[in-house]
Amino acid sequence: MSEPMQPHIRCGRADGAKYAILPGDPERVERVKAFLDNPVDIAFNREYKSCSGSYKGVRVMVISTGIGGPSTGIAVEELKKIGVETLIRIGSCGALKDTLKLGDLVIASGAVRDEGTSRAYVAECYPAVPDPEVLAALVHSARAQGYPLHCGIIHSHDSFYTDQEEASCAYWSRHGVLAADMESAALFVIGGLRHLKTASILNVVVERSGDLESGINEYVEGDSRTAIGERKEIITALEAIARLEQC
Repeated sequence: MSEPMQPHIRCGRADGAKYAILPGDPERVERVKAFLDNPVDIAFNREYKSCSGSYKGVRVMVISTGIGGPSTGIAVEELKKIGVETLIRIGSCGALKDTLKLGDLVIASGAVRDEGTSRAYVAECYPAVPDPEVLAALVHSARAQGYPLHCGIIHSHDSFYTDQEEASCAYWSRHGVLAADMESAALFVIGGLRHLKTASILNVVVERSGDLESGINEYVEGDSRTAIGERKEIITALEAIARLEQC
């Protein structure tokens, strides 16, 4: 009997690896693949594009998760079923503090659960936090590379286009939250419940005073500062994986 494939990511246990890197954008999978030795494409179904390869002798899987918590949650659940143990999100974020500049890295020490996916799993008093060892490895890796780094709480939400976006950003900024994304809280909560090691490193693509739509458009079109930031987060995640494997 052939091994069953996971229904959404279209991967099986033979495709899995101990470590997985999770970009949101399928195109970012190709950019991570450029850093891997002997990369092999696995599947591309819906928002889930995947490949595998090695970095400094460590097997790594890369799979996109699309936008938002629901598709991220599906990926996390199915990756566990094929044997993945450690998942590092490499994503983009909007700054909630003026000190964060385009291309800076934000490593999340926790996430505000202002989204629906994690609430579907467990009460809101359950924390959305990364694995401490993976978090420490990311911080060490970024500092070793000399990259601009901010580590703190982020805000995970469900939409860019509600009528309360500016008020929400101002509220969380006043309460010390560094930046906003849409996936990290779901990753942390589901990972915690499923006994997976997770972490999230983000690239600032919109500054606090910047325009959301133009900032994202510039990132998609390859603005040099955000493109460099993306390269930095890829290297940081891969170096962290190499470090974790040595521990």
